Amino acid sequence: MERFFEEESAQKIRFILQNSIEAEYNRLTEILTSEKSELVAVYGRRRVGKTFLVREVYKKNIVFSITGLHNGSMKDQLRNFHNQLLSGHKKSAKKSVPTDWFSAFSMLKEYLDGIKSKEKKVVFIDEFPWIATARSGFLMWFENFWNAYCATRNDLIVVICGSSASFMIRNVVNNKGGLHNRLTCKIRLEAFNLYETALFLRSRGIKLEYYDIVSLYMAIGGIPHYLELVPKGKSVAQIIDILCFEPGGGLVGEFEAVFKSLFSNSDTHKLMVKSLASNRKGVTRDVLLKKCKLQQSGFTSNVLQELIESGFVSQYTPFGKKNRGSLFRLSDEYCRFYFKFIDDYKNQGAGTWNKLFSKQTSVSWAGFAFETVCLKHVKQIKDALGIGQVYSVNSSWSSADAQIDLIIDRDDNRINLCEMKFYNSPFSIDKSYFAKLQKKISSFKEENATRKGIGITFITTFGLKQNSYSLAIVENEIKIESLFVD
Repeated sequence: MERFFEEESAQKIRFILQNSIEAEYNRLTEILTSEKSELVAVYGRRRVGKTFLVREVYKKNIVFSITGLHNGSMKDQLRNFHNQLLSGHKKSAKKSVPTDWFSAFSMLKEYLDGIKSKEKKVVFIDEFPWIATARSGFLMWFENFWNAYCATRNDLIVVICGSSASFMIRNVVNNKGGLHNRLTCKIRLEAFNLYETALFLRSRGIKLEYYDIVSLYMAIGGIPHYLELVPKGKSVAQIIDILCFEPGGGLVGEFEAVFKSLFSNSDTHKLMVKSLASNRKGVTRDVLLKKCKLQQSGFTSNVLQELIESGFVSQYTPFGKKNRGSLFRLSDEYCRFYFKFIDDYKNQGAGTWNKLFSKQTSVSWAGFAFETVCLKHVKQIKDALGIGQVYSVNSSWSSADAQIDLIIDRDDNRINLCEMKFYNSPFSIDKSYFAKLQKKISSFKEENATRKGIGITFITTFGLKQNSYSLAIVENEIKIESLFVD
């Protein structure tokens, strides 16, 4: 661990913010010097750190801030709006709580007009989708607030933020009404990768080895809020027990809480996620709907798209296929772990994960979970191969008797067929597995009729045991430390 994080170990979360999401941080910072008003949308799944990012960058510039109330009525939202306005504008105390959003935004404009500073002033509306409910009129009057007031000035930054990525995409980013083409900056905040996860844990005094961090990541992913719950001085098995299996554990009920907060009618979303959690390869839309006993419709298409936009599901195209052959795969680590283990074993107490992890079902889960982690770190894999600047199409492939989860099809006339193995010791290729690899290569060549050169790449935790089989068939070997490069 010291090789990558020696200097960073003494830094705190602010360092993480500025370096782990440097591009997003810099974009928000640059806006402070623009010569016009700016409309900024920040979105991403719940718990990913959107609010922290905005407040950290603009903490000296925020003049008005409101957070929408989950399941709050229009009356509740307006009362909350008025209360927040009071904190910065005492004159608002003389006025009653607004009864509609026209009156509310009129009060906000009056307040902003009274601020004489020439510095950029930030209006931050957090959990925007919770306020912009149907028939409330909020979105219409917000559009009017931006177009008729903010856009005529040069000193405002209006930041709207929401965990419902699907709502933000549909109603803000791709708005066809008053906000069409009005956004000046849009940021989709993603979960931490392994480098950022290690950096974040290190900033909190938690020192784990590469293998342990990957083990933890496979169970809870790179969601900052989840990583904040990690206790110090514990093994990974203890951490997972505390968070996921002990009564009152921070992640025991997280699945229900997340879906309830993100989607107004989440039963179908949960059904699709549960179905995908039981599948290893990824499935077509038709197969997914059949497994869920659902019909093809605009509603089910919207649900699937919402899961993709919110970061729970990934859509990808198999090698040599067109978009019509797209497969859908559950890409959220916590959701897969929840349905595999937490849902059946929650509240079992200390030692639960130690018992479960030794079982064959857990070994199988770990192998697949590691593949998912690798698929999120293709950039690091390419850099480790020395082909970071070579354009490639990354996909998967399967036939009746073979499967390859990561194919790097390169523009320089080479193809890397990647094997990913999660073991607690160096992986050994024996005679049987050697024959299996040979079969994969020949089946792939035969089915795809490619003239490109093909090489087998192994991505492992502790490397490969050198023997006649590994020397004969493996072209490249990558260990997990390479996945931790920024």
